[in-house]
Amino acid sequence: MNERPQIDAVDRALIVATQQGLPLVARPYHAIAEQLKLDPQDVMTRMRRLLELGVIRRIGVVPNHYAIGYRANGMSVWDVPDEVIDALGERVGQLEFVSHCYRRPRRLPHWRYNMFAMVHGKTRDEVEEKVAKIAELLGEHVRDHQILYSTRILKKTGLRIAAAG
Repeated sequence: MNERPQIDAVDRALIVATQQGLPLVARPYHAIAEQLKLDPQDVMTRMRRLLELGVIRRIGVVPNHYAIGYRANGMSVWDVPDEVIDALGERVGQLEFVSHCYRRPRRLPHWRYNMFAMVHGKTRDEVEEKVAKIAELLGEHVRDHQILYSTRILKKTGLRIAAAG
């Protein structure tokens, strides 16, 4: 039986207060604690608990790549053997220039690619150099690959909940 994690009014207030992002200050949890009239340690403990329960999937930075000068953003797509994709994906995902790497099902006969790795660069030449490094790492396992370049930015947001009222 899948029991839903129990959250209380304070948890809900924390979610609402943080869903647009953490405050850009040296001690963001302290700022949230002050806003909600809570103890900073309680905020951190509750956030950790919500993360462990899966109520919050992750806490991390989501940079605007364009704003920091990375204008060539390429999703590299790879056709690699299914038997080794997990091990290969782990290695590719650990490269410092790959922001995310994941497996997707093939859609034969039109789409043979099963591994995706996002690469950011200031120029397309830079992205192509990084993708060449991925190809070198994958070695004989690469049957084919392409780079699909971004043409526009889509706003990425997760589920938003309304404040209790």
